[in-house]
Formats: sequence, C-alpha cells, structure tokens
Amino acid sequence: MVNQGSDAAMTRSVSRQDAAVLRDALQGRCPLSPCRACLQHARMSPPSKLSISTRAVLDGLQAWFLPSHCLLCDEAGLGFIDLCTACYDALPWLDAACIGCALPLADDRDVRCGMCRHGGGPLASVRAAFLYQWPVDLLLRRFKFDGDLAAGRVLAQLMARRFAPRASGDQVLVPVPLHARRVRARGYDQAAELVRPLSLALGLPWRFALRRRRSTAPQSTLDAAARHRNVRGAFECVAPAPKHVVLVDDVMTTGATLHAAARVLRRAGAVKVDAWVCARVP
Repeated sequence: MVNQGSDAAMTRSVSRQDAAVLRDALQGRCPLSPCRACLQHARMSPPSKLSISTRAVLDGLQAWFLPSHCLLCDEAGLGFIDLCTACYDALPWLDAACIGCALPLADDRDVRCGMCRHGGGPLASVRAAFLYQWPVDLLLRRFKFDGDLAAGRVLAQLMARRFAPRASGDQVLVPVPLHARRVRARGYDQAAELVRPLSLALGLPWRFALRRRRSTAPQSTLDAAARHRNVRGAFECVAPAPKHVVLVDDVMTTGATLHAAARVLRRAGAVKVDAWVCARVP
C-alpha cells in the first residue's frame, strides 16, 4: 500500500541547501553572488542542482515580486530574462564560426579557418555566444566598467542558453582572472561573475585554478603582437588543473589572453582546454 501522506511530504520537501537559496531570495540577496565562504566552497565542490519544484517556486517569486524589465530600453521583459522581445531578437548570435578561434565564417558546420588548420595551439576549441556588436557590446561595457552586475547576469544567462548543448560531465569551468589590483579597483572579477551563474545553470563545477601573477596593461590598448607579449608569463596555476578545463572570459579579440592561460593549464596537467567567451570581436 502506498503511503500517500509520506509521498506528499516528500514532494513538498526541499533540500536544506535549496531552502537556503529560497530564503536568500526572499530576503533580497542574490543567490548568484555568494560570500567568501561560498566562493571557497565552490573551488572544491560541484554546484548544487536545485529541484524542479524549488526552481519553479523561485521563478514564480521573481515573476511576482520582481517582474522583468529590459535593461536596454526599460520595456517589459520576457519573464525569463531582463530583455524585451525586440532587444532579444536583435542579439548578434554567432552561429557560424571557426571552432579553433571563433572567427566568423560563412560555413555553419564545425570547421576550422585556414590559420587554425595549419597552426596548432593550446586550445582544443573556442566558442563564442555572440559577435561583439550592439546590443551585446553595450551590455559588456556596462558590466565591465560601470559596475552593472545585472547586465552581467543577463549575459551569463544568454551564455548558458548557447553553451548548454556543449556541456558535459567531465568539464570544469575556470574563469580567466584579473590581477588582484584591478579586482580591488573594480570591486569584482567579471569572468568570475559570469562563471558562477553558468555553473549553476549548466550543472558544471568551477574553480579558481589560475592567478594573474603580475598586473598587465589593458589588452584593448595594444595591437596584436603587443597583446601576446603583454600576457606572456602573466598566469600561474594555483590549484590542481582539471583534466578537462573550459576557460570562461567575456571578450576575445586576438586570443592572446586565452592562449596564455591555456598554456599554463596544459603544463600543469590539463589534458584538454576549451574556451567559452561571451563575445568575439570580428
């Protein structure tokens, strides 16, 4: 005989960790911005997978108390993201690109450009969610330079939608870090702010495996050759390198930063290093 009361109690039950997330949501604290202790825990543990019922409760609470609005034009949002229909439809998704460097191509198959076919590198593949065009470029600038963490949350949600089909159980997400001096000045590391919601959405673990050993000039001020010199020897591995690493960063232009980080991880024992970026500069 089935104990219907017991089954109902199990259906209504929420794990202790899920309950903590729900409590934080009710108190107005974003569960995607954990404290220092949570960050330490995230270095060592896989993300918690919220139950379907808990996610439904959180989505319902957000829709009721915090209805979405478009971060670009302030119109009513789509509900699942803070963008309206028109702005969402204007997103410059990168559908056809080289799998080695994410350079836009006319062919939408998984192919490599001429340069990637003839020259190997430390990265097995590079995937970009978008071209660096409006409105993604505006959201990225607000996220990086204006302290607009809401824009970062939207970008991470969009990256999760694009990269979900490529997520596999052996991957570990690793953010490309800023130097500590720049983190103190900015107040946050944008790659880490992208990684945390990606980890939660895709069910993949993440860790701080890299440290930027020295402060470097902003890559945006340099030409291609200078970019490679600028980040040479800039990273070191500060945690055991996972076998399959997915580097996460906001923007890729020449790939110099990603290649420098990938070389360090490969030397530290990583067997395969991929890269996921929000936007690719064509």
